Amino acid sequence: MTLRPWSPWHDLENLQHQLSDILGDVSLPVMDAREGQWMPRVDVRETDEALLVQAELPGVDKKDVTLEVKDGVLTLSGERRYEKDVKEEHVHRVERMYGHFSRSFNLPRNVDAAKVDAHMKDGVLQVRLPKLESAKPKAIAIH
Repeated sequence: MTLRPWSPWHDLENLQHQLSDILGDVSLPVMDAREGQWMPRVDVRETDEALLVQAELPGVDKKDVTLEVKDGVLTLSGERRYEKDVKEEHVHRVERMYGHFSRSFNLPRNVDAAKVDAHMKDGVLQVRLPKLESAKPKAIAIH
């Protein structure tokens, strides 16, 4: 039996997991106490040309982030490291989440995985997943 710290949010997190199982991704808290992970907030948008993903990763260095597209799934993972140079006896409150994170998204079939482009600036990861040429809208000339 493994002992884990008690969380007053445990019931809410369990409800989130149950809702996620039924409805898909329903993000309420930013911490998953069952697995000791935090989840960065992510926006997913679509244009005629591409799928655009933006993830909030404040305090995360880009060398600590991994981005992978495999079998139609985009996986963003990494780690925000705890600042160990802070002397524990002077810490009054720690509210930021630390540790490993991972988010996965099923991609539509019309994404060209060979042309994915990613940039990180000011703590925001921006991923551009272009659509296949055959999936882009085309104007049809009327004769």
